[in-house]
Amino acid sequence: MTGNLGRLTKAKRIVIKIGSALLVDQESGAIRRDWLAALAEDIAALHDQGKQVAVVSSGAIAAGRRHLGLTGRTLRLEEKQAAAATGQIRLAHAYEEALARHNITVAQILVTLDDTEERRRHLNARSTLNQLLALGAVPLINENDTVATQEIRYGDNDRLAARVAAMISADVLVLLSDIDGMYEADPRKAPDAKYIPEIGEITAEIEAMAGAAPEGYSSGGMITKVAAARIALGGGCHMALAEGHSLNPVRRLMEGGRCTWFVASANPRTARKRWIAGSLKPAGELIVDKGAENALAKGSSLLPAGVAKVKGRFDRGDLVTLRSLEGKEIGRGLAAYGDEDAKRIAGHKTGEIEEILGYRGRDEIVHRDDLALD
Repeated sequence: MTGNLGRLTKAKRIVIKIGSALLVDQESGAIRRDWLAALAEDIAALHDQGKQVAVVSSGAIAAGRRHLGLTGRTLRLEEKQAAAATGQIRLAHAYEEALARHNITVAQILVTLDDTEERRRHLNARSTLNQLLALGAVPLINENDTVATQEIRYGDNDRLAARVAAMISADVLVLLSDIDGMYEADPRKAPDAKYIPEIGEITAEIEAMAGAAPEGYSSGGMITKVAAARIALGGGCHMALAEGHSLNPVRRLMEGGRCTWFVASANPRTARKRWIAGSLKPAGELIVDKGAENALAKGSSLLPAGVAKVKGRFDRGDLVTLRSLEGKEIGRGLAAYGDEDAKRIAGHKTGEIEEILGYRGRDEIVHRDDLALD
């Protein structure tokens, strides 16, 4: 148990995923304000410990359908989108009100599948979320149901939460659900099913244990939670699956409450660098001078002043190879500028970027978090 608690205690950045059934009463469609107030207390306590927190919240469709008279039947896609448009306003306001009592600012972020898979959108979303967290805000993230089609939807917020956690290099993802962990079989159907406290790898056997989603407003189920765990672990992020119906669910988890931990073998920084180093095809090259080469070896970002030459055609967010003046590959990274702008600012000081380009972009051509050295 000490090791499990340590994962939360040591975590600097935490993503909390809230299921619809926890936040919205399934009979009335009303937001459970007392539960949300208790969650806000938990988030405030994490902030007091110096932790950054992002929330991925379901519930927009469930909160909005009653106001449009869409209860008592399965909704078509366009009806779900209409309900989400209505419910998201109520959801965001409820979170804003609950966290304002603790002087915490909420920022609403709506994303689609493309926003986390397409590299430029991924980079933009990552930068925005990182900035909000650095400023002490709590990003409130949901799928942009009002514009997403079936082809670009996640379909559940478990996987969305895992993608967000991996994207922002979170240390821990907490999935608050209607079940207190992973079991060898569905405990609602098999009361004697064995509880699994810790999982280090998503095997075929683990996947086979996952059941179908429960009836009601939930679009998840154990299948999506195991899929989320696979994404989180791939990003170096530990994941806790815990029951969330009771008040102060995160505090209860911090105090040793029952859950299943999916344990990552690498940390977020290492996992991200592995992905950059081996999962993408370089689109261009940046030739760096000796001073930049030495600075990179010490853990610095690549600044425009250290770039001697730009080769190839690439856009912002594309992978580029970094080479020394002698042609030796130093590493790979994600470019913060396209090739044309990179050529214009190469060799110049950071303070000159705005004057040269006409806008203030990133200070670095490749940030150290987006860089994998050989």
